[in-house]
Amino acid sequence: MENTTLINITIIFAVSLPVLYLFLRLNLPSLLAFLCAGIALGPYGLGIIKSISEVNVLAEIGVVLLLFTIGIEFSLSNLQKIKRSVIIAGSVQMLSTIAIGFSISSAFGYSPKKALFFGFLVVMSSTAIVFKLLQERAELESPHGMNAAAILIFQDLMVVPLILIIPYLSDTSFVSNESILLVFVKAFIVTASIIAVARWVIPKVLYFAVKTRSRELFLLLIAVICLSTAWITHAIGLSPALGAFIAGLVISESEYSHEAIGNIMPFKDLFTGLFFVSVGMLTDLRALIEYPLCILFIIAGIIIVKSVLASIGVIILGYPIRTALLCGAYLAQIGEFSFLLAKIGYDRTIIGQQEYQLFILIVVIAMSLTPFIMAASPHVADAVQRIPFLKNRIDHQPIEEIPQLTHHLIIVGFGINGRNVAKAAKLAGIKYIIVEMNPTTVRKEKEAGENIFFGDASHEAVLAHAGIGQAKVLVVAIADHGATLRIAKLARRLNPNLYIIIRTRFLHDLPHLYSLGADEVIPEEYETSIEIFSRVLSKYLVPRQEIEKLIATIRAEGYQMFRSLSLTSDAKQAFVNIPHLEIARFSICERSPLAGKTLRDIALRTKYGITVVAIEREGTLIVNPSAHEMLRVGERVFIMGNRAQIESIYHLFEEGTLCEG
Repeated sequence: MENTTLINITIIFAVSLPVLYLFLRLNLPSLLAFLCAGIALGPYGLGIIKSISEVNVLAEIGVVLLLFTIGIEFSLSNLQKIKRSVIIAGSVQMLSTIAIGFSISSAFGYSPKKALFFGFLVVMSSTAIVFKLLQERAELESPHGMNAAAILIFQDLMVVPLILIIPYLSDTSFVSNESILLVFVKAFIVTASIIAVARWVIPKVLYFAVKTRSRELFLLLIAVICLSTAWITHAIGLSPALGAFIAGLVISESEYSHEAIGNIMPFKDLFTGLFFVSVGMLTDLRALIEYPLCILFIIAGIIIVKSVLASIGVIILGYPIRTALLCGAYLAQIGEFSFLLAKIGYDRTIIGQQEYQLFILIVVIAMSLTPFIMAASPHVADAVQRIPFLKNRIDHQPIEEIPQLTHHLIIVGFGINGRNVAKAAKLAGIKYIIVEMNPTTVRKEKEAGENIFFGDASHEAVLAHAGIGQAKVLVVAIADHGATLRIAKLARRLNPNLYIIIRTRFLHDLPHLYSLGADEVIPEEYETSIEIFSRVLSKYLVPRQEIEKLIATIRAEGYQMFRSLSLTSDAKQAFVNIPHLEIARFSICERSPLAGKTLRDIALRTKYGITVVAIEREGTLIVNPSAHEMLRVGERVFIMGNRAQIESIYHLFEEGTLCEG
């Protein structure tokens, strides 16, 4: 029986399930699983699906939804924090990469248009893979993580202009006689019109949909906005992806953006999965067998060139060499949007079937290497910095003069944790100095009067300049795991008497950091848990001294309580005397038998085992009232006891309202 669209899609999802599960267990990106599933199913693999035209239709919807969600997630306000990195580092990386790609392709005899197209293909990095790995490694807040994110954001924004330009790189009849300037003018007019409609019409329509409390209506409206905008841009000769991006951008500035992305995300994942499967179906593995050395040479060249060029952009911003090298290594692969650009180029006959197959293979292999490149990058960065020329430059770099201190506190990193430590030190009158790698932060805080200077604390010269030999305490509050290890080891060697406190994200870092000389290691995840459960215990009236005892026990045992299902005997002991008590609130009504009587007269404790802990009278709370206090109509009484005791006195508060807690 001939395959139908339904059968093809069923086969795709059925095969993708185990492949995706395997890749997730191996900590590999899900899009690689879809690519491999497509390779296996396609005509160049097992040949299970020979016609992919129906799949391509759904894949195009996936591309539209992908651009739509990127538009929603893109926020102008969020860019304000890293706008300098986005504009400068992003521009340097993209322009230099396109220029190098163009030059190398031209040297191999390709036409200028085709050479420029190759530059477009290699300029993009994988937003999905890099962001996922940065989150898993807890490095999004690190200097190299923030710069990598900034460059990726700039690349995502530049996808739309690249999509508009690519058709004009073709020599075939697919391209109209319109000038590229006219296309951008049309794009501007359409964008302005859509934004105008979005400002005055879309919010009212979205409000109407939300007001109905119908999830189906809201989802349908979001889909109509996305697809109709894509259709309008396609109808006037522009890319549907441009319309989808604009639609997402419009909704991102509304108060309903989170609800929209929550509803559309499952469909986006489903359809973009089909897109990557369709790309995999077009992949011919025979190219890897025929040209193995050529492919490996190209991949190595792309990784090295992209790493270096991205690093240059970060160095221009004023960051240390190590930060630049890490950022460059994280952006060394080719991204998922390159698939989209390559598909457009293939459809426009800018590249042929063989070149398209070769490119798909290169991208898949480069993406697969990304987790390993990121894991090895700290070691590579450290090795590069030991090169004599660079080492001399780092050790002798000019460092601004700072006041000489003794018995002071050194704070490495001026993020949220570093700022809080500095505030506490200032309130306590403790002398401190801050070492920070973000030049913008250093300049801003220095103008505000902070004792801060720019430098990479993983270098001996920087720590020496901060007075590590005379310091009493060192607090390391950065998100760079590799740099944290280096700082701990170096600081202990430079000052054996120094008290070192390190903040880390993960518990498994504790043994290594302690072995390097740290005196205290504070895992952020578990300290947050401690703060939460201490407040929970307080709500259940656990005595404060018992809570403090439990917290001390958990910390002393290396957070073992959070790592296992059972409590240690010491930890259990802190819970032995937890009282099963509740707080209830009653109102004194006119018909209540308690109205006009004193606490001694009603004798709640003697008769019912209930204790009156407070009386609310005319807006004033009387805590621990005496036995002579008289209860009056309209007052509220707060009592303490167990559930059975409280229920036994309901009849005394006729028409009263019980308010627990």
